[in-house]
Formats: sequence, structure tokens, C-alpha cells
Amino acid sequence: MLYFALKFLHVIGASVLLGTGAGIAFFMLVAHLTGQAATIAAVARIVVIADFVFTATAVVVQPITGVGLIHAAGYSAGDGWIVLSIALYVLTGVFWLPVVWMQVQLRNLARAAAASGEPLPAR
Repeated sequence: MLYFALKFLHVIGASVLLGTGAGIAFFMLVAHLTGQAATIAAVARIVVIADFVFTATAVVVQPITGVGLIHAAGYSAGDGWIVLSIALYVLTGVFWLPVVWMQVQLRNLARAAAASGEPLPAR
């Protein structure tokens, strides 16, 4: 029963990571294409919240459930496919963290431009 609970949570976590990531990228792109600071600021505000609530939670849940599954299934953490999956997970995190920082910066720049009525800065 523990194995199936861990597996369920692991699959849900992976789905949240993929779904939230794709959704956030889509909404940020569409908002950016409008060129309107107020629209970008509103969308970026929600995107930053979603990234911290959903994506960050799934980022924490994935390794916890993954380690639990390794033990419950009797695998070794040194198995090639497990080492590769961990390496890819870390690599993805290396790319995700700067994106979160950029989203926060974009939100702040768009918010300031919308509040002042000025166009978005080149940055």
C-alpha cells in the first residue's frame, strides 16, 4: 500500500511540474506578446504565485517520493537509470531557478511600468 501511495504522489508531482511549467510558459508568452505592461504585470503576479505554490511544492515532493519508491521497490540508488533521472532532475532545477528569478524581475518591472503609465523598459 505504501508503494502505491508513493507512486501516486510521484506521478501527481510529475504531472504538476509538467502542467504548471507548460501553463506558466504559455501564459507568460501570451501576456508578453500583448506588449501591455498592465497585462504582463497581472499575469506575472499570478505566475509567480503559481510557481511558488504548485511548482515549488512538487519540486520538494518529487525527491521525497522518489527516494521512498527506491526503498519500497528494493532498487539501489546507484542504478544507472536512477542516477540519470536524478541528474536530469538537478539539471532541470538549474534551469528552473533562474526562470523564477526572471519571472519575479519581470513582474516587478511590469508593475512599475503599469503604475507609472510608461512603456516597459528594454530590460
